[in-house]
Amino acid sequence: MIEIRGVSKSFQGEKAVDGISLTVKQGAIYGLLGSNGAGKTSLLKTLAGIYRPEEGTVTIGGQPVFEQPEVKNGIIFMPDIPYFFPQASLRTMADFYRSIYPKWSDRRFKELEAAFKLDTRRKLSRFSKGMQRQASFWLALSCMPEVLIMDEPIDGLDPVMRRQIKNLLFQEVADRGLTVMISSHNLREIEDLCDHIGIMHHGRMLVERELDELKADTHKVQVALRDERHATALTAKLQVLHQETRGSVRLYIVKGDRARIEQAFRVYDPYVLDLLPLTLEEIFIYEMGDAGYDAQPILL
Repeated sequence: MIEIRGVSKSFQGEKAVDGISLTVKQGAIYGLLGSNGAGKTSLLKTLAGIYRPEEGTVTIGGQPVFEQPEVKNGIIFMPDIPYFFPQASLRTMADFYRSIYPKWSDRRFKELEAAFKLDTRRKLSRFSKGMQRQASFWLALSCMPEVLIMDEPIDGLDPVMRRQIKNLLFQEVADRGLTVMISSHNLREIEDLCDHIGIMHHGRMLVERELDELKADTHKVQVALRDERHATALTAKLQVLHQETRGSVRLYIVKGDRARIEQAFRVYDPYVLDLLPLTLEEIFIYEMGDAGYDAQPILL
């Protein structure tokens, strides 16, 4: 289990991570979302033991991570830009990883050859961006980690390989109880992968919940009201993240219990009333808009 408690990290006097606390259970896939510069990468590097937290604690399995080789032996951090030794081949990097990670599995490395189909003798510098990303996954999974931390891991992968990677991660979670923490701007992929979501902004955590609960707690309401005064009354009653008018139909994004929201609208006997499911991308946009981070119309 990953435990992050009151963690802060600053760079040149500016807080990249500001008092973050969260828990990730073993065998979970946790999606970390946020605006550009929200502090996601800094938090992941602190979790991986690359950065020392200035405040708070980071533990995995009850043990601190920073400068603890026995704990870090079970952690793999995949950065947003894969790094390999100059002139190294995949086979050379596999030899290096084998010497570093005590749980490295030659058997697993051989098994994954069927999934990735990369030439292990070819220099990695000659691979495309997507092929380098595949090589990173191949090496990471062969280390048999207990915790896999990934920063924008699917960038550069084609749709077929994205599905392959997702299937491999699901397999590792189911078979070994692998714990995964992933940061990505591809919310469609996050929605498919993750069972828990955290949304960061300006170094702080805005929302931190199970994905199913988050989706069940935020609703898109399309309604045609009989009287414009009803709109004001509804706004006062409900937690409205966003509203707009499209002709005679109003669109509301509302947080709260579905039955209570529906009852609040039905009191006014609207001409039309529909409660629709939201995608993770829509939830993200409206949560960020509620925090003051939204798109503004600009004339150029």
